[in-house]
Amino acid sequence: MRERRRVLGVTAAALFFSVLVWFNYSAVLPLVVEEWGLSGTQAGIVFGAFQAGYLVAIVPAGWLADRYSPRWVIAVGATGTGVPSLLFAGFAEGFLRGTVLRFLSGLFMAGVYVPGMRFVSDWFPESVRGRALGIYIGTFSVGSGLSFVFATAVADVVDWRLAVGVTSVGALFVAPPMLALTRDHPERSGREGEAFDLSVLRNREYLYAVSIYSWHNWELFGVRNWLLAFLVAAPAFAATGSGLLPGFVVGLMIVMGGVGNVAGGWLSDRIGRPRTIGIGLAASASLSAVFGLLGGLSIAALFGIVLIYGVAITMDSAPTSTMVTEVVDESHVGTALSLQSLVGFTTTVVSPVVFGLALDRAGYSAAFPTLAVGALLGLLSVGALVRLRRG
Repeated sequence: MRERRRVLGVTAAALFFSVLVWFNYSAVLPLVVEEWGLSGTQAGIVFGAFQAGYLVAIVPAGWLADRYSPRWVIAVGATGTGVPSLLFAGFAEGFLRGTVLRFLSGLFMAGVYVPGMRFVSDWFPESVRGRALGIYIGTFSVGSGLSFVFATAVADVVDWRLAVGVTSVGALFVAPPMLALTRDHPERSGREGEAFDLSVLRNREYLYAVSIYSWHNWELFGVRNWLLAFLVAAPAFAATGSGLLPGFVVGLMIVMGGVGNVAGGWLSDRIGRPRTIGIGLAASASLSAVFGLLGGLSIAALFGIVLIYGVAITMDSAPTSTMVTEVVDESHVGTALSLQSLVGFTTTVVSPVVFGLALDRAGYSAAFPTLAVGALLGLLSVGALVRLRRG
């Protein structure tokens, strides 16, 4: 038990320090745009470069975690995430160099997140795997939110380069404890040299889980992309004249996603994965459907609702990924999780655009329900999974 906890703690810390890099550019984006004279399109490309690198490498990273030691994949991935980000902070001077360095950070980030899930699932049996992966995946939300808060604060006090630097350096210290304080599980079933295997695509339970995860991401990343703009436009926040306050609230909302992941994982160990996923999606769909109508509320009321939103919108994430580890062959868990991540992240490109189109036509009251549609489609996938298991 003690060794399991150490594995979880070290692996979660590796994810935390690595994921600080993911959103540090977003936190300082206005300052980078001003200094480099970027257009909106160029600024978006620099952000998208990280996502592109991650998507390019995610499936190979999952395969490597199946075939070889996930510890080494994580150690290399974390180091490779931090180095280009530090170079971005110190030497990037414009669009081209910034894009290349962010792409490289995203490329190596793929070696941390999914291989970490594979590693944790090796050590925790199904009876407690939900809470373990809930803690691990929750670290992603906590790191993402705190990256936004830390980087915004440091950039406001000093400058954006130091902000990016201090949120990048931690990734360089991941490899030593990862390699020295953990080991591969004694009964690990990885088989070195085995060919890449896509047999998971014939597993209907797995495909429904991927569908659930994809629609979860549709809603989650749509909210995270547009929430700041919504709060800035809300009369109560606009009246304060503070640019930091809305960003702080968004950061806390993302941090609360960690609570949602832990709660969802813990609950799924007790009442089952599909039921917990259904509860989370139903709660987030309800909030997304009406959130665009709440702009006239006070700061205190909006703050409270946003925090609840942050918990509800992540409750289904850990149970879904845990379910993936349980419905596929143990030796293909890394491949299955990486394919899930690849497919799931494609919806994150589309949903913010659909939201924007609805916003242009009819305002936030019509835009937020487009995110609720994603959660409802996820619920349909849960229903199909339950019917498959009963049949």
